[in-house]
Amino acid sequence: MKSMIGTSLPRLDAVAKVTGAACYPADLVQPGMLHLQIVFARRPHARILSIDTREALRQPRVVAILTAEDVPSNAFGLIEEDQPVLCRDVVRFEGDKVALVVAETKAAALAGAQHVHVEYEDLPIISCPRAALVAPAPLVHEERGSNLLFHMPLRRGDCTQGFGEAEVILEENFTTSWQEHAYLQPEAGIAYLDEEGRVVIETAGQWLHEDRRQIARILQVSEEQIILRYATIGGAFGGREDLSIQPLLALATWKLQRSTALVWSREESILGHHKRHTISIHCRWGARKDGRITAVEAESLADGGAYASTSPEVLKVATLFATGCYEVPNVSVDGYVVYTNNIPAGAFRGFGAPQAQFASEVMVTRLAHALEIDPIEMRRRNIYREGSIEPTQHPLPPGVSALPVLERCAAEAYESFDYGKPRPGKEPHLRRGLGIACGMKNLGYSFGYPEQSTATVELLREAGKVRAIVRTGAADVGQGAHLILRQIAAEVLTLPLEHITLLADNSYETPNAGSASASRLTLMAGRAVRDAALAALHKLRATVADAVQATAQYRPPATTSLHPKTGSGVPNYCYGYAAQAIEVEVNILTGQVKVLRVVSVHDVGRALNPQQVEGQIEGGLAQALGYALLEHFQVRNGRVLTPNLSTYLLPTVLDMPVEITPIVLEYADVNGPFGSRGVAELPLVPFLPALVSAIHDAVGVWITQQPVTPEVMLRALRSNAGASISGKHPKR
Repeated sequence: MKSMIGTSLPRLDAVAKVTGAACYPADLVQPGMLHLQIVFARRPHARILSIDTREALRQPRVVAILTAEDVPSNAFGLIEEDQPVLCRDVVRFEGDKVALVVAETKAAALAGAQHVHVEYEDLPIISCPRAALVAPAPLVHEERGSNLLFHMPLRRGDCTQGFGEAEVILEENFTTSWQEHAYLQPEAGIAYLDEEGRVVIETAGQWLHEDRRQIARILQVSEEQIILRYATIGGAFGGREDLSIQPLLALATWKLQRSTALVWSREESILGHHKRHTISIHCRWGARKDGRITAVEAESLADGGAYASTSPEVLKVATLFATGCYEVPNVSVDGYVVYTNNIPAGAFRGFGAPQAQFASEVMVTRLAHALEIDPIEMRRRNIYREGSIEPTQHPLPPGVSALPVLERCAAEAYESFDYGKPRPGKEPHLRRGLGIACGMKNLGYSFGYPEQSTATVELLREAGKVRAIVRTGAADVGQGAHLILRQIAAEVLTLPLEHITLLADNSYETPNAGSASASRLTLMAGRAVRDAALAALHKLRATVADAVQATAQYRPPATTSLHPKTGSGVPNYCYGYAAQAIEVEVNILTGQVKVLRVVSVHDVGRALNPQQVEGQIEGGLAQALGYALLEHFQVRNGRVLTPNLSTYLLPTVLDMPVEITPIVLEYADVNGPFGSRGVAELPLVPFLPALVSAIHDAVGVWITQQPVTPEVMLRALRSNAGASISGKHPKR
């Protein structure tokens, strides 16, 4: 039988998705279900004085209105339970939920919501992260006594000595903005009681068992009384890690003992779920004449918004990558994330790494220019190698492929892009440039968080043939994880793919695989499936029984929490590495930046399904391009100014470069199944700094903010009007 590993098998769900046959959560709504409508706060910060539901209850076909008084345990959160299901006393951002209208139709629910009268006393708004740290700033959570959510220090060596050794020292400020996940499918779902009286919620998410745990806690029932099922999931990118509509569906069905449905509009989705963190970075880098980096100082300030979500973990990642992919002997970095009355920020593809490495990669390129060293050579002299020490004072986990990934990207840049040679535009006002950047991202849970994944494999002999049932609660959010898990099982068991049945969408019948996040499912759930399949196969060969079953729980090498003063510790068990070369064309009259070509090089350990790997890279590049150039999510004084897709611009096919070259390298990972590791987040990491370096190559100006809109580009050109904008091409 042909090996399943390294084979580009087609996605089994592809035809259903493109024909419309796939069943997404909004497709589950049935006649006779009650419809829910949320009453949003629509104000950034206010005290609730009263909620009058009498007129709303008199509206035709309105069944009930639920408020905070109806929630048994009115707090939830992935890390800190600081967010109410329905607000009782205070609203802290526009998307806070105040009441839930339940009606026989959607129209009746909407009408009822318009007649819920909430009296507020507006409170002072804190929308600037830096001002949030300065007393007597208004407090978002008064009981905490401070707006500081989390602080992470990193110390290695002696920065005073390191800067004393430096012959070039550069200092800069970088700013990044929010980003909307903009997945194809806005939040939707249904809830009902099964024949045993359990509350079943069918929706879309990233972690079945964590959703179940939080909902059970909110309702103060046992986890066995809650079942989560995932329908087809129309994208996530971290945006479905937090609960959104799930507890409201569960609450209404549990209280009223009837089936319920809730489907958000795009505007409700944009208002109601978290975003990528805005992070401001001030940094200082020093290097010797030979190109060796001697010291890095940095301060990162992230806006966590009104609730914690995953902000502390995102900040840890952003702080860890303040030095990028480079071994720096002297490091002093402080990361802060604060509460504000802005929309909450949380998980988003890359999880803090794109923001941090925007700054670090640009600074490395600028040091190279200042020292008159080729930027690629500058990277060679400092990039992580096997055994390199992280800023946390411990060696990197094995499998450090940053250098071969860089070399492959450099070779492509030299051969295909004519690196180091002038690239004139077609017209005098069009200038072309090339930029290169590296990137890295941890794969899997970090900083001592328990990391494990469990799978069960059952083998059945039927009519002389063997078939397998694989059970693991791994969410496929569009990345193709379910096909990969079936391929792994089929390879281990030497069975045709059609003999592998995967059960993965029901918390009741599957063990916990962990979240579809941190690019971890291929490594973690894949390893658990592999191990369970091997154990089941061993059992089958040792018996004449017609059915055997084996369960495996995989735990990777342990990580640790970091020292509260120095940041020392073991932060991660695995990293992925990437490098990108980007060619741009800058219109110096309009400020428009067009990406012409992209080379994106990734070490994936082993490409289990090459087509899917390349698809992940190409999709990630589209999202990275939007983040870098177009997607300008704006909030002013706590109010979202871009609440729909007519004001928040997403890239289309016309914005994408004509030439995209995904290059897949395979340096086997010691832990991953068949040597594989994840890739999904890596395309987001080096894109922005590579783009900014390409812009500098084209017109001689450095951009330090994101997104690089035409307005930003024109301001930079005008501020540099006295200097040449021809660009200085690096030495080859």
